[in-house]
Amino acid sequence: MKATYYGQSTVEIETGGKKLLFDPFITYNQLASHIDVNSLKPDYILVSHGHGDHVADLVTVQKNSGAKVICIAEIADWLGKQDIQAHGMNIGGGFNFEFGRVKMVNAVHSSTLPDGNPGGNPAGYVIYTNEGKNIYFAGDTALTYDMKLLADENIEWAFLPIGDNYTMGVDDAIKAAGFVNCKNVVGIHYDSFPVIKIDKEEAREKFIKAGINIQLPGIGESVEL
Repeated sequence: MKATYYGQSTVEIETGGKKLLFDPFITYNQLASHIDVNSLKPDYILVSHGHGDHVADLVTVQKNSGAKVICIAEIADWLGKQDIQAHGMNIGGGFNFEFGRVKMVNAVHSSTLPDGNPGGNPAGYVIYTNEGKNIYFAGDTALTYDMKLLADENIEWAFLPIGDNYTMGVDDAIKAAGFVNCKNVVGIHYDSFPVIKIDKEEAREKFIKAGINIQLPGIGESVEL
C-alpha cells in the first residue's frame, strides 16, 4: 500500500488494486504546477468538505476517470446537479466498498462550495482497508476531543493538517496523533498559501521528539504505508 502526495490535502492511496484520491486541488496550487491533473485516474474520489482548495479539480478528475465520489450528502446533491452521481454519507455512518469499509467521522471546520452553495458538514474518514491497515484522513479540522473516539480503531497511518491558521498546527496535530493512538503521520494542508507556510525541519523535530514517525513527502512523491 502506498500514498502519493499532490500538495495541500490531495493524496492518492493505492490499496487492493484501487486508487483513492482525496480532496483534488492541483490546477490552482502553484506548488503543484508540475503535476498533470489529467493524468490522475482514480477509482474513487473522497471529499472532506466543499472549500475550493479541496474540490477545485473534483469535476475534472471525475469526468476524466469515471471515479465514484464519496462525500457528505449535500455535496453529493451538488454533484448530482452536474450529472455526477456520488455516494452521499453523513457523520458517523459507514459503508462497505470493494477496497474496504469507509466511515465518515467528525471534523471541526466550515464548508461552503465554490459557487456559494452549502457544503454540509466538514468530515474526516477512517478507511478500514481489505489489506488490514486502517487509515485516518482528518480533512480540515481543529483538534477535537471526538478524535479520542478513534483510539481503539487500530489506525496505522493518520493524515493530519499541520499548516495552522485554517486548521490544526503542528503542536495540535501531535496531540491529535495521541488522541487517535497513531504513531505514523503524514502531514497535509501546509505551504500552499503564505499563511499556512511552515518550518518543515522544526515540524519534523517536534514530531520526532514526541515519538511519532512523521512523513512530509514532496509533491508527487510517494510513501509506503
